[in-house]
Amino acid sequence: MFLNGKTAIVTGASRGCGRGIALQLAEAGCTLFITARLPEKSLSSQLTYLPTLEETAEECRKRGGKCYPHYVDHSNMTEVEEFFEEVARVTDNQLDILVNNAFSAVTKCGSGDTRKFFEKDPEIWDDINNVGLRNQYYCSVFGTRIMNKNGMKGLIVNISSLGGIMYLFNVAYGAGKMAIDRMSSDIAHELRDTDITVISLWPSAVRTELIINMLETSSGSWGKTENQMFLNGESIEYCGKAVVAIAGDSDRKVWNGSTLITTDMGNYYSYTDVDGKILKTDEFRRTCDLFEDFLCLLGIKRWPLGVLFG
Repeated sequence: MFLNGKTAIVTGASRGCGRGIALQLAEAGCTLFITARLPEKSLSSQLTYLPTLEETAEECRKRGGKCYPHYVDHSNMTEVEEFFEEVARVTDNQLDILVNNAFSAVTKCGSGDTRKFFEKDPEIWDDINNVGLRNQYYCSVFGTRIMNKNGMKGLIVNISSLGGIMYLFNVAYGAGKMAIDRMSSDIAHELRDTDITVISLWPSAVRTELIINMLETSSGSWGKTENQMFLNGESIEYCGKAVVAIAGDSDRKVWNGSTLITTDMGNYYSYTDVDGKILKTDEFRRTCDLFEDFLCLLGIKRWPLGVLFG
């Protein structure tokens, strides 16, 4: 439990990557503050196979961490600010790790919807990017204010995706993910003289509870491409292993401002998925490497993976 004594916030932790990240941080010894929407506003109220925030908190405790669940509407910035103020009060301004993961539009993503952007309700922009890009910015502001009262040290992880550099799902999704990566880089730039490390982290295809059900029942809007990608994907806890590894690395500042990929972090820090599987990065990296020059042109730093892994 080498993160014993550390305090972490994970937003959107009732299921999916957020749940997996919370479980791994708890296993490493963190005290956790986790968020999700009220049960009646969550998909778990409609889809009973989905875990709840309370179930995530209970599992975190079983794994050895202290865990405090909070119901927060991450589209309401007053609620978000009040949550951070409560964490600051309870912890006496200790926040070591902030993981911005909350996302409320997974059901609006999938290649089965073939309509062009102008054929959709333009409100899809807000559906995808309010509890996403906008919320991650606000959380980064409020989280850094706490870290500023505790020596300007810590780790901020913004969960993003490959959609930031290539078309994936829809226009609003890609624009939001690219903006998250750029935002992470720019926040890191402004905090470069502190001991706060800021990264953007891309999971590869993740076998979340919702996606597994979609694949098993052929429901939802997923297409053939996604089916194969997710069937061979990572567990929800693999992303958590990346966060734990980076948080426990005394030299993590080297990653500051970078856009990192979970599978590359697995190779770098030598960990496997929870089922023991060693996830291959070659195919995912080939796609990403096509866009390396594009990222540099936009001023977004991604670690030169070819140097690390040859």
